[in-house]
Amino acid sequence: MSNATRNDEGFSAKRTAEIVGITYRQLDHWARTHLVEPSLAAAQGSGSRRRYAYRDLLELKVVKTLVDAGIRLQKVRDVFSFVGESLDQDITRLNLVLTGDTVLVHDQNGTMDLLRRGQGVLMLNILPLAGVKEELDATIIELFPTEDDDEPSLDAPAVGD
Repeated sequence: MSNATRNDEGFSAKRTAEIVGITYRQLDHWARTHLVEPSLAAAQGSGSRRRYAYRDLLELKVVKTLVDAGIRLQKVRDVFSFVGESLDQDITRLNLVLTGDTVLVHDQNGTMDLLRRGQGVLMLNILPLAGVKEELDATIIELFPTEDDDEPSLDAPAVGD
């Protein structure tokens, strides 16, 4: 089986949860509530299986990183919504600034509040997400050192690479 075919098949929900470091229940909730949905195959009734693309794993890892940093899930939704609607950037490559329950994005143009729809602010504590891809790749290799015929390889570049 070629790498292109393997990448098209994606990751099962069980393997996705294991790789990202979340429970299957969290993954299911985030998919059902449209936070991060599987882009290859959504569950459609009893017995159907979700299939996640590598890009989905990156986004799930960002969600987990934000939740682990103390950001409430509704605020994470707001961040994803604003970045998706207003910024022409890949969320997995942003530097986020966390202060209490505020989430800011920092780039060469300054710092803006993602939860206040882009208001400018002073810079405080930066949470770099640029390493999420590398961390995810290392986890996949550590958990699954040999290629299985039913899972994709990491040869394909991430979106934006």
